[in-house]
Amino acid sequence: MLYLEAMSRAEELRRLIEYHNDRYYNKDNPEISDFEYDKLLRELENIEEEYPELKTADSPTIKVGGSRSVKFSPVEHKVPMESLHDSFSHDELRDFDRKVREVVNDPTYIIEPKFDGLSVSCEYRNGVFFRGSTRGDGFVGEDVTENLMTIKSLPKRLENAPEYLEVRGEVYMSFDTFERIRDEQLDNGEKPFKNPRNAAAGSLRQKDSAVTSKRSLDIFVFNIQQVEGISLTSHKQSLDYLTELGFPTAPFYNTFTEIEDVIEEIERIGNLRGELKYGIDGAVVKVDSFEHRKLIGSTAKFPKWAEAYKYPPEEKVTKLLDIEINVGRTGVITPVGIFEPVLLAGTTVSRATLHNEDFIREKGICIGDDVIIRKAGEIIPEVLAVHSHFDASTPFVFPELCPSCGSKLAREEGEAALRCTNTGCPAQLKRHLIHFVSRDAMDIEGVGPAVLTSLLDNQLISSPVDIYRLTAEDIISLDRKGEKSAQNLMDSISASKSRELHRLVFALGIRHIGLKAAKLMCEHFGSMDAILEAKPEDYLQIDGFGEIMAESAFAYFSLENTKLLISELKAMGLNMQGAKKSLDSKLFEGKTFVLTGTLPTYTRSDASALIEQNGGKVSSSVSKKTSYVLAGEEAGSKLTKAQSLGVAVISEEQLLYMISNNTLI
Repeated sequence: MLYLEAMSRAEELRRLIEYHNDRYYNKDNPEISDFEYDKLLRELENIEEEYPELKTADSPTIKVGGSRSVKFSPVEHKVPMESLHDSFSHDELRDFDRKVREVVNDPTYIIEPKFDGLSVSCEYRNGVFFRGSTRGDGFVGEDVTENLMTIKSLPKRLENAPEYLEVRGEVYMSFDTFERIRDEQLDNGEKPFKNPRNAAAGSLRQKDSAVTSKRSLDIFVFNIQQVEGISLTSHKQSLDYLTELGFPTAPFYNTFTEIEDVIEEIERIGNLRGELKYGIDGAVVKVDSFEHRKLIGSTAKFPKWAEAYKYPPEEKVTKLLDIEINVGRTGVITPVGIFEPVLLAGTTVSRATLHNEDFIREKGICIGDDVIIRKAGEIIPEVLAVHSHFDASTPFVFPELCPSCGSKLAREEGEAALRCTNTGCPAQLKRHLIHFVSRDAMDIEGVGPAVLTSLLDNQLISSPVDIYRLTAEDIISLDRKGEKSAQNLMDSISASKSRELHRLVFALGIRHIGLKAAKLMCEHFGSMDAILEAKPEDYLQIDGFGEIMAESAFAYFSLENTKLLISELKAMGLNMQGAKKSLDSKLFEGKTFVLTGTLPTYTRSDASALIEQNGGKVSSSVSKKTSYVLAGEEAGSKLTKAQSLGVAVISEEQLLYMISNNTLI
């Protein structure tokens, strides 16, 4: 790779990794699998090894990815909670062994499963648990003592304990618990957790410990961080001691002296993944002797005496029993595969999208075939390929008519999807209503798919406007809805009337118009009346709009049905005014802001909107290109990085001064 190409790719990788760090560690909402994330990190490591001058002081290759949330009090880790270097092949494990043997002779290795959860520290004084914290950035974490107290398997008192003990463990959620909670969330119309790790992290970081208590979290303890009063010489000895004290430790941890035996044990553990009641994403190899560990040492980010072997995404073979046809809110026809249920990455999988007719034909998928499935990003089931094709397998033939309303299906030029041509299709209506009430749209809490289905079945609604015509008596008439529940729903519906205009535009479900495009549209036009009066050329003036988006928006708002719907929603009291972006305010044009900490009066979302209204851009990470860092109370690592790079740090008061005086400082 040429130098300039490497420099550009390194910058891109750092930006991507920081983004995914934030999603994983701070928002508990990852978008990619650990395996995919580790590949990005490895690529950056390789570039920095080839070109050391490209390695920055804050590179994600030399720091732990998380940060401390302002929701919890900080806890400084006297012994840093390091991460581990990853291997993805047996040859990399052999290379790890070679480097260890360059320092010590005849090392003994101990192998443990790598649990897929949230890393925590638990501290005991005279045998009494008194403080627990998350890893955070490895040096400072979050105080989650009350939430850890709800974990039944974590001992609160220890018999024959040392004066002081700090242990490190992994909080996790079992597959059975995850399935139960996910079912409850779906029944309540809530956004379900994506996977057990995401569920465990989100549950542990709740402000209300009563919520955490209901989540039935569990823990494995795998390390002694600090201890006073006893002397230990090896990791196996420390694990045995932890077990004697009553801590839940790994159900198996074995020692080996040869790397080939280590590799065999790692493969054995990997083959157990389908049988375990909890998630593991790898196995950890550690030098057992503490004396040897001191000789081998550590880097700034991870110990040289340990290595994490990461398993590739789990794949399973199962039989395709049938193919169902789903009709989406825009009329798109989606084939869904129905499989013999199989446990995959912690959840039972029996359905997965087959995308479209071209996908089925290209992969040669027939009903009755054995197919290979996995979870993309360990979240969404997908079919990779046909494993075995049988003589009795049946090719799937797409219907010519919509299975919901019987209208003719059509395939537009340049599109892979078939589409129902009837805008009044019942299946489209249900999907459209689900979208209308969703969190990024009108955000009507409590009105989820189950409630909407019941309302439709009881013929209480037939369009979005009917939601606002509902009465408490209508809600009470539904199954299992009491007066209090009905009033809560009515309050949610009423509150949604004041949502921002761009959320209403997004809720309408216009083809090619997502949340960002809806926001751009409302900032440009300023009101629903102006949108209804707009011409095609007016849409093309919006920065970020192309011909397809402009044509789609104009066509939708030109329909008489749309005009009638908007009129009825307006009569129901929904907000029809937007915050038009001032075209004159270019104060912050070309300036990039990063926000950190808690501001005195503005939320970070409102402050971001204010910056954007004045021509500026808001970024999630600090770099040399950052113009200002807007810092509030309990500002974290972003403030430290800004100071090290010499980036201007301003307060909310200084931001408002610049705006009110139309001047930069």
